[in-house]
Amino acid sequence: MKQELQDKLFEKYPKIFRQKDLSMQETAMCWGIETGDGWYNILNVLCTNIQQHIDWNNCTGKYEDQKQKFKCNREPIPQVEAVQVKEKYGGLRFYYHGGDDRTSGMIAMAEAMSDYTCEECGAPGKQNTKGWIRTLCNGCLKKYQEIQSKRWGELDTKPVDKAIKDNCND
Repeated sequence: MKQELQDKLFEKYPKIFRQKDLSMQETAMCWGIETGDGWYNILNVLCTNIQQHIDWNNCTGKYEDQKQKFKCNREPIPQVEAVQVKEKYGGLRFYYHGGDDRTSGMIAMAEAMSDYTCEECGAPGKQNTKGWIRTLCNGCLKKYQEIQSKRWGELDTKPVDKAIKDNCND
């Protein structure tokens, strides 16, 4: 994901992305959000719903005034902190600590939605299982295939072929 979009999420949800500045020995969030730009909206809506749910339940954030008004005595929900956000096998993976059953359901739903959303542009897409598994719309799939074809065409296999022949017993 472009740094600009990551920074928007980091700024809007500092509690969820608290680990982004920790070292690689402490978290995988040090690598940032490792997805295409097309899943930005899924992540934005997911984080909005998670933080709103936690703040409402815990009477924190914009719901802090409810402590006095409604005698907020609900069981606190541990703050969700993203440990790693990436693409894996063509789908979104959101690894985290904290939360409750409801936040787990929100995350499962967001991950499922990514299976039908183009990772590059956010349009409806489908998983392509030929080669590297990616979820792309038809337009982005065509661009991706053109790039891959060009890369493979530029690959010079002559040194590898020669090394194989030189080491072959036949």
